[in-house]
Amino acid sequence: MSDREMHKATCAECNQECQVPFKPDPDRPVFCRECFAKKRPPRRQY
Repeated sequence: MSDREMHKATCAECNQECQVPFKPDPDRPVFCRECFAKKRPPRRQY
């Protein structure tokens, strides 16, 4: 239902092709959803 434009990118971690909701910048690494979740610190529970 989202009308966000998706762009193809290659994950800098696992080299899988993925889609991201922003235009990838060649100077910055792009991560797929799984690799991004692994890199993010866990959310704190209050």
